[in-house]
Parts: sequence; structure tokens; C-alpha cells
Amino acid sequence: MKTLLKCAAAALALALALPADAMAEDSIYVPLFTYRTGPFGGSGTPIADGMHDYLAMLNERDGGIGGVKLVVDECETGYDTKKGLECYDSVKPKNPVMVNPWSTGITLSLIPKASVDKIPILSMAYGLSASAKGDIFPWVFNPPATYWDGLSEILKSAGGGSIEGLKGKTVGYLYFDAGFGKEPIPLFQALAKDVGFNLKLYPVAPADMQNQSSKWLDIRRDKPDLLVMYGWGAMNPTAIKEAVKAEFPMDKFISIWWPNDADVAAAGEGAKGFRTLNWHGTGANFPAIADIQKLVIDAGKSQTPKAEVGSVLYNRGVYNSVLIAEGIAQAQKITGKEVVTGDDVRRGLENLDLDAARFKALGLEGFAGPLKTTCFDHNSHSATFVQQWDGTKWVKAGDLVGPDTAKVQPLLDEAAMAYAQKNAGWPIRNEVCDNK
Repeated sequence: MKTLLKCAAAALALALALPADAMAEDSIYVPLFTYRTGPFGGSGTPIADGMHDYLAMLNERDGGIGGVKLVVDECETGYDTKKGLECYDSVKPKNPVMVNPWSTGITLSLIPKASVDKIPILSMAYGLSASAKGDIFPWVFNPPATYWDGLSEILKSAGGGSIEGLKGKTVGYLYFDAGFGKEPIPLFQALAKDVGFNLKLYPVAPADMQNQSSKWLDIRRDKPDLLVMYGWGAMNPTAIKEAVKAEFPMDKFISIWWPNDADVAAAGEGAKGFRTLNWHGTGANFPAIADIQKLVIDAGKSQTPKAEVGSVLYNRGVYNSVLIAEGIAQAQKITGKEVVTGDDVRRGLENLDLDAARFKALGLEGFAGPLKTTCFDHNSHSATFVQQWDGTKWVKAGDLVGPDTAKVQPLLDEAAMAYAQKNAGWPIRNEVCDNK
């Protein structure tokens, strides 16, 4: 008995001495920063469900990726930067292959850490727009479009195909007064000056997301020809309800890509005509989502209500996990390794190539347009489309609109250089480059 106890103690001591990756050498650790509670839970929950369910489906259907199981681990941030950093500190010792902050504020705080800790950041269509520049931010990825791209696409669409079409108009900007909402303001101000439209800013403080009446008094007074919204959480349904109450024309009210179906439905019949940008399909009519239904949701391995499947933000979470999975698969292909590291997955994320054939192979035919990243382009700057609420569902309301590259790219380059110069000692890229 003494010998057995000594052996057990020795084995335990050895296990505790082993690094985390050695203890999980046959799996790949993927943490998800999520928020299912509080004023942002309405937006965060469907995204968290979509992210979780797609990765869980890969484990059930395919045994993971490349034959290696995924360890999917959620950490609740409450959309709070401090809690997000606590989540990061808690997952870092487990050797994650990437982090998904799901908050611009958390992303901005993690960017300086990424190259030091060798953990890539996937901030899908949010975060710092300038981090699309892979030569300056080799550890940060924000496909398929930046907030600056999205703003230029909104303004192009509203201007009849050209931002110049807004010359002499009044454009309002209703935004969440934090990192996310402030991110496009420098571009907005530069375009207003360059094109000659009158920009009106309507910031909504986090504490006032559900009390926007004073902002809507200002909007009624100013009568903008176009109202652009960058909102999140409880701000979105409140803003749409206030627009209905103020009898603001819905065909002049358009949002960046974050409102969900429930946000619009909550405003009732008056919300018909409200528009947002999008880049992927809605609904559940895709083989991969059918696999999720069968293998994960119906099997009781998910928190997802069936009615949520196929909603905009649920499918947004699925899209995010497609990027996660493809980054890992590409890393395996490039390195020849089954169990990959954060450094490997950084290379994988620089070699994403999601064309129509690849989406079809994933069981997502027609789900989204093509996306391709390189060492220097960590975004792809993809086109989006305007979708409109018809009272019960989203319908596509126009052709694809690409960003105004001629106006946006020089400002993006300038912003990336300014970030590096502002942060003394910002590292020069020395990572392996597999493509340009």
C-alpha cells in the first residue's frame, strides 16, 4: 500500500509539473470569450451559441479538425474589459491557439500582448480597423471587413453608389459611446470634410442604452437625411423602438452589421424597412447547420433554443467558428502537425482561402462570399450587402457593395503607422510569411 501511495504521489507530482499542452497533447484548446448575461446578453448569447455549436458539431461529426479533438472553453466577460483581461489571464496558461475577445475594448487591450504571448487574436469584423495591416499587426486578424470598410459601404449605398452622392446632406451617427462606437469616428470626420456632408454625432453612454429619449429629441430637431447606427446589446432594440416612436423614416435608418432579428421584432410593425449591413446567409437551410441541429442541439449538447438557429447573430457565431476551424486546418496543412500551436495558427489565419467551392465542401454553399487573407492583408476587405426587415424576416435589399478603397486604404495605412509610432518599441514583423 505504501508503495502504491508513493507511486500515485509521484504520478501526481509529474502531472502537475507537466506543461498544459503536454497534459492535453491530443487536443487543441480554443477559448471563447462570451457574455450571456446583463445588458449585452441579448447580442452576446446567440453569437456564443453559434460559435459553440459549430465547433461542437465538428467534434461530433469529424472527431475535431484533422483528427484532433477541440477543447472549447467559454469564459464570461459581461462585455467588460477588466473581466475580459481576467479571462485572458486564466486561459493563457492553457496554451490557446487563438483568442476571440468579442469586444473592441478587450481587443484593444490585448493587441500589445499578442506578439509577446504568441497568441493570435481573431476579432471578426470588429476591433481596431487598422489591425488589418498584417505587416504591422502580424498577430491580429479582423476579417471579413473592418468597421471603416463597413462605414464606407453604408455611405456608398446611401449615396447611390458613391459617397460623393451625400454632398450637402446631413448625416447623423448614433453610436455606443465606447471603443466600438468610437472606432469609425476618425474616418467619418475625414469623409465629411472631404465629401462635404454635415456630420452630427449622437453618442449613447453605456448607462443610457435603454434611455435614449434625449438623443432622439436631437435627431428629430436635426432631421438628418441619413442616420447611421453602431449599436450593441440593449442599445439596438431601444434605438429602433425610439425611431418608430419618433416616426423617423426607416428607409433613412441603417446600421452596421450587429442588430439581430429580435432587436427589430421588438419594435413591432413600425420597424419594417429598417436596414443593416450583412455578409452571410440567414436561416437554417444549410447542411452544416442541419448537422448542428442533429448532432448538437437535438442531442442535448447545446444551450441554443431551436428558434434562435438561423438568426443573424447565431449564424454570425457560426461564421466566426468557420474562421477558427479554417485557421486551424490551414495551420495543420502548412506545418504537417496535427496538434498545432498559436504560432502555427497565426500562419493558418494568414492563409485563409474561403471560396465558393470551400464553402460548399463545408456544407455552407452560398452562405457567404469569398474571403482570402495574406501576410499583409489580415482582413480581405470583403463586400457586404444591405438587408432590410420586412416585418418577419430579413430580405436582401441590394447588390454587393465593396468598400471605398481609394478613400479608406490611405487613412487605414496612416492609422496603422500612427499606432506603431505611438507605442514606442512596437516590434517589426519578423514572423514567417507564406504568401504576400
